[in-house]
Amino acid sequence: MNKMLLPVLALALMAGTLHAQDRRYADGDDANTHYGWADVLRVDPVYGVARSEVPRQECYDQPVVRREGGGNTTAGTVLGAVIGGVLGSTVGKGDGRKAATVAGAVAGGAVGHGVASRGEREYDDTVTRCREVSSVSEQRRLMGYDVEYRYHGEVYVSRLNYDPGERLRVRVSVAPAE
Repeated sequence: MNKMLLPVLALALMAGTLHAQDRRYADGDDANTHYGWADVLRVDPVYGVARSEVPRQECYDQPVVRREGGGNTTAGTVLGAVIGGVLGSTVGKGDGRKAATVAGAVAGGAVGHGVASRGEREYDDTVTRCREVSSVSEQRRLMGYDVEYRYHGEVYVSRLNYDPGERLRVRVSVAPAE
């Protein structure tokens, strides 16, 4: 009986070491799923470019000429032309009267414009103008890791959001091929 027990114990010990990496657990109602450990062969970081549009204001100074004081020069010119035309029409006879009316209107318009613009002064000033502009910002960001690992002699590749280190816990699900 002892001779028979020794090979069975040796076989059980060998089977235990072959599957020492695996632990079988029931995952919910699925008894065909278990967890094990895979050796990580390579980890490659994966980078991507993140773009964002950033609005900002761009301002600049613009020189301008300002006028201050004085009256309405258009109204002064028209009023002066009317008064000058009326006064000119009272002078002369015949064709001379028409010429005197035109000359009076022109002279009155010039005098009216001069009177209305009296007290007006010009000066240089600066106005700040702003506009909305957009600039595109690009940043290189770590998107994840491509991980190559070996489980039971087979090599697999997965993209993970973390660096697993030297070993990776894997979930193994076994189902019959149909």
